Amino acid sequence: MNERLAQALNRAHSDVVLIVDDVPDNVSLLHDALDESGYTVLVALDGASALQRAAQARPDIVLLDAMMPGMDGFEVARRLKAEATTAHIPIIFMTGLTETEHLVAALEAGGTDYVTKPIRPKEVMARMHVHLQGARERRQARNALDAFGYASITVRASDGRLMWQTPLARELLQRYYGHSGPYAPGPVLSWLRHGVAHVAEALARREPLAEAPRFHIEQGPRRLTFRLQQHNGDGAGGDWLVIMQEASDEAVITALTLSFKLTAREAEVLYWVIKGKINRDIGDILGSSPMTVKKQLERVYAKLGVETRTAAAAMALGRIRQLQPQFEG
Repeated sequence: MNERLAQALNRAHSDVVLIVDDVPDNVSLLHDALDESGYTVLVALDGASALQRAAQARPDIVLLDAMMPGMDGFEVARRLKAEATTAHIPIIFMTGLTETEHLVAALEAGGTDYVTKPIRPKEVMARMHVHLQGARERRQARNALDAFGYASITVRASDGRLMWQTPLARELLQRYYGHSGPYAPGPVLSWLRHGVAHVAEALARREPLAEAPRFHIEQGPRRLTFRLQQHNGDGAGGDWLVIMQEASDEAVITALTLSFKLTAREAEVLYWVIKGKINRDIGDILGSSPMTVKKQLERVYAKLGVETRTAAAAMALGRIRQLQPQFEG
């Protein structure tokens, strides 16, 4: 996206609306009304163009004609909802079809709401205001989570597709798993499904929902934790909001260094002893041989005045918990 377009779509100035309709007169009517009301308006006259503009501009809301030649509005909605980058965007269908099955089809395709033709701009803007307010509040909540170090993703339980992810979540998934979509990493999806089963069992027994077990992945002294936050849908199905938080124990290694006058490498060895790792595993983590780890550990014993790894771990863990009570050994 060029700089001029990026500036035009600056959310600080106005909400961005994408109008999708193959009838120019309909587009003109809505465009003029929305433009006069301060919205930034984008237009697509067919389904393919709609998908392209949505992917590039990430509008705040889509006004979507249901019946268009070629790719109809139902298919456009399904494709928008299938992509993590556009799945969160509210879609208001514009339709002349009032039969129940058509309205149900619009909602099942991912529509948030619908208005009937002939279009009345004031009604459309009233509906838009409701959904934009909700979308804005959700976006602010997600951004606040990122600001405080809590990333969030929304995962569809049925197939593991990532329906939404904040920038921090995308960065963390890339760092720990080497990719950030379009589906949740296998271990995360497996954990999620166990959590969903846990919720389903509690619902079936009509018991209060206890927190589902959390999931952890470690990368050196860094640890990424996943926890289920809430779900949208009936029963235990639907989309699940998952909160991610990264914690680093680098401060723990520094504390070990200072507390026991260890070298940086000796402190790292002691850290992994606290974590229950054997010498071979520690060597693999630190890129050294088990024999080297053994010698470093012997120097740690001497500095701590102990004779066994169990005693060394207990002494170090006791000191660390004085400094960081939340530390998990």
